[in-house]
Amino acid sequence: MALSKEEREAFLAEPLTAVLGVAAGPERGPLLVPLWYFYEPGGRPWILTGRDSRKAGLIAETGRFSLLVQRLTPTVRYVSVEGPVEESAPATAERVREIAGRYLSGEALEQYLASPVAMEESVVIRMRPERWTSSDLGAW
Repeated sequence: MALSKEEREAFLAEPLTAVLGVAAGPERGPLLVPLWYFYEPGGRPWILTGRDSRKAGLIAETGRFSLLVQRLTPTVRYVSVEGPVEESAPATAERVREIAGRYLSGEALEQYLASPVAMEESVVIRMRPERWTSSDLGAW
């Protein structure tokens, strides 16, 4: 059963790991990789990735991407959202802390923020959602 607008936005706002999908060129399937993302209901989903990463390059080439989040319990539920890039900008320390804080807390968050991974040159890529797909398949 498809989710209502409010249900799908609330689900996407949960701190789940997303699968990013972006076209990878002719003769190739899409690039599909798990990543952290940020979303608040009614807002624009955004991701953080290395400026020189394959993800960032493909998103820049195609100008759009998809995110898929899912869970298995208590019911199988998923939401996917797809749309064009609305903005791409260098990441700030505030944005790195904001997205990492969705997934980590306490000492784990502080260790991550002190790591070279958090300090790499990253970009924030914000999507303007155009298409949503969602379902709750019920209890099996």
